[in-house]
Amino acid sequence: MTLRYDHRVRRKKPTERPNATLLCRRVLEDVSRTLPEFQHIDASRILMVAGEARRSSRATVKAFGKKDDPAIVIGGRRALYSITLRPKFFRTSTAEERVATLLHELLHISPAFDGTLDESHRHDALGKNGLSPLVAPLLERYLDAGDPQLLMQLGYDGEVIARQWLERPTGDASRKRYTEKQLFVGPLRMITRRRLH
Repeated sequence: MTLRYDHRVRRKKPTERPNATLLCRRVLEDVSRTLPEFQHIDASRILMVAGEARRSSRATVKAFGKKDDPAIVIGGRRALYSITLRPKFFRTSTAEERVATLLHELLHISPAFDGTLDESHRHDALGKNGLSPLVAPLLERYLDAGDPQLLMQLGYDGEVIARQWLERPTGDASRKRYTEKQLFVGPLRMITRRRLH
């Protein structure tokens, strides 16, 4: 038996799902407008992607400013950083914890915003409490002054879409340039715990 596709049958348009990585970039833009400590951040030069689990991490930041680093060019602009959102960011967080995670990653970025990381904010240099004492007051101020609509959207519970690597840059990669061709947008389930704010 041969299956034949009938072009007259129209597929239902899927329900619009929020784009989680785009939403997080909007949060970064709002943070840079709201908190003076992050005025140096240019969210358009930070690639947001969803990625695989890495221990208990909710997110990680990678810099692409060294001479030997591959060029990440998205929408014609070179990304100086990428923030990878890990499964715990999507599945075991509140909206407030998601904001705290993003603030934490921004603190790793050099104040020069030159594609390097802030050496004074490395985990091994900060001791047991790490960046938590710096994140807590920033989070409180952002929750008071930031865009409440964005916070509400970070509290979404359900299926979202997110930009992900099809082929990700590695230290020994032979590819010297990564573009939209090495990325795809795929579905993820976002599970939000109760709101604290």
